[in-house]
Amino acid sequence: MHSLPLKTMEMAVALLLLHFFTAAVSSPSQVDRIDRLPGQPQVGFGQYSGYVTVDDKKQRALFYYFAEAEVDPASKPLVLWLNGGPGCSSLGVGAFSENGPFRPSGEVLVRNQYSWNREANMLYLESPIGVGFSYATDFSSDEAVNDKITARDNLVFLQRWFERFPLYRNRSMFITGESYAGHYVPQLAELMLQMNKELFNLKGIALGNPVLEFSTDFNSRAEFFWAHGLISDSTYKLFTSVCNYSRYVSEYYRDSVSLICSRVMSQVNRETSRFVDKYDVTLDVCISSVFSQSKVLSPKQVGETIDVCVEDEIVNYLNRRDVQMALHARLVGVRRWAVCSNILDYELLDLEIPTISIVGKLIKAGIPVLVYSGDQDSVIPLTGTRTLVRRLAEELGLKTTVPYRVWFEGQQVGGWTQVYGNILSFATIRGASHEAPFSQPERSLMLFKSFLVGRPLPEAF
Repeated sequence: MHSLPLKTMEMAVALLLLHFFTAAVSSPSQVDRIDRLPGQPQVGFGQYSGYVTVDDKKQRALFYYFAEAEVDPASKPLVLWLNGGPGCSSLGVGAFSENGPFRPSGEVLVRNQYSWNREANMLYLESPIGVGFSYATDFSSDEAVNDKITARDNLVFLQRWFERFPLYRNRSMFITGESYAGHYVPQLAELMLQMNKELFNLKGIALGNPVLEFSTDFNSRAEFFWAHGLISDSTYKLFTSVCNYSRYVSEYYRDSVSLICSRVMSQVNRETSRFVDKYDVTLDVCISSVFSQSKVLSPKQVGETIDVCVEDEIVNYLNRRDVQMALHARLVGVRRWAVCSNILDYELLDLEIPTISIVGKLIKAGIPVLVYSGDQDSVIPLTGTRTLVRRLAEELGLKTTVPYRVWFEGQQVGGWTQVYGNILSFATIRGASHEAPFSQPERSLMLFKSFLVGRPLPEAF
């Protein structure tokens, strides 16, 4: 057996060391890798979760869950998902009941065949601090959280996450989310453009049933209630002329609810009934959730052919010690993981800050925007959202490039859509709730896939 010359051996060793160094630098963080979640079926894609510290001095850390694309993740875009609230979990709501790869069923997890990681690498972030497993070691005496702090923390998270996962740096990236993410997503996207366009390579944002402009969004609720038969003609008149919903919420957050607004809201609540889920007015409710509701406006999962009590199963699953160990998660400052935080001190008046103008800035910067609505949601109804999108298009001088029309998923109408200037799109998802991917997963996946590839929604089957 011949030995290699010394110089050749040195070169071989150098190349070997270079290979290991490159692999260590370019491969995802092995520390955060999930070997297998308890009760999880066999899958072929990688999963990671853990903490990214966003404030070293105050030990503020955000928790994330990352599911790589099912097939060829190196060629697929990176998508960040944010749930709203403010204060509701992207892990529990987004990943485990909406568009993630698994849903809990008893003691095990079952595959979601319409998971968005079929089309993208999905990153779910529990934000802001105090939500889910995210924490600050001195949270009780920490400053109140607001939109500005949340946007900053989320930006720092992304910067440090890319350091841990360099394979995804400069990858085509989209930010998506729903509800109060109508604040989170545009504000984060704006910071990303201001900081470093090359680092983030932002290709678009998608907003589901988003809060974009307080008065328009909230006051569209009265017409939605009335049109769906939830309130009477006389109550509709009171709800639009005597005290509208934006006035009531504004007074409520300032702890100064007027007598007249109190009376109107009592009448509205009596007629709509607590046994109708405002996040999906057409489907049944989970009775156990109704009787245990708190004052937090948390999303209650509802459905007719799906598990209406899935939220209870998520809470049970994520509070298992073996699950938390598999996720590399820990409880700091709380005894139990919760779907929506009961310790978060958020500046609720930030709700009144319009973010539709930021969406306009993003469009001017060339960032495509999709705004979509589950059409059974009365919390942020499609009518207000559609109005805001149309007004924005008019302000920006965008002409209609796809007239208002139906779109299809399979052989059924998936919803309606209109596109302005080939950069601003509005779409409804037929039969969908506030959490559209939960109640209409197949149609939501079609919408998501079309947006990622920049293709018009199917107009025929």
